Amino acid sequence: MATTFSKNDLKRVGPSLAAAVLMIAAGAGIVFTLTQQLQAEKKSYAAAQARRAEQQSLLARVRDEEQEIKYKIGRYNTLARRGILGEEQRLDWIEHIRRVRAERRLFEIEYEIAPQQAIEDTILPAATGRFEFRSSSMRMKLPLLHEHDLLDFLGDLGAAAPAFLRTRECNVVRVQKDPNHKGGPPPQLAAECTIDWITIRDKEAK
Repeated sequence: MATTFSKNDLKRVGPSLAAAVLMIAAGAGIVFTLTQQLQAEKKSYAAAQARRAEQQSLLARVRDEEQEIKYKIGRYNTLARRGILGEEQRLDWIEHIRRVRAERRLFEIEYEIAPQQAIEDTILPAATGRFEFRSSSMRMKLPLLHEHDLLDFLGDLGAAAPAFLRTRECNVVRVQKDPNHKGGPPPQLAAECTIDWITIRDKEAK
């Protein structure tokens, strides 16, 4: 059975329909506003997370740089205390040679130190920023009883020397017995070595 509406019926329900339409429109507006706010909050949250990640990354870099600076300062101070950083200390070198020779109970050593020069090779560049590598070449003659005496001597010499030591070459030959030698076994070998005493000069140091 069909239902029909008269004009009077429409008049009676008209206000209700208008109210319903208004409520639907208001609800849609609220949903739209809430959706926009939610999207804005999501963007704000994402931006805050990005800033936080950037700050954490920056903090990590700062900490890494701090550790690197501390390491470099410590290394700098160690080189300075040992005498590697700064002007060469030839008297300390000579004393160091004498001390090692005495501790190893070796024969008398002859040596000659050449004038200092800037290093210019592929191993150590002559200039690295504010620092410059300098080298003094020394030729040494060492009478020996055994070959291992030479290795022990060079090892002790480089372990605590007030410079970086680079052994460029060593030639060892057998020697004839000296009939005039007195006191203990005579040397059986003779070594002739060329050693570079390398120091680092700070160009900005006063």
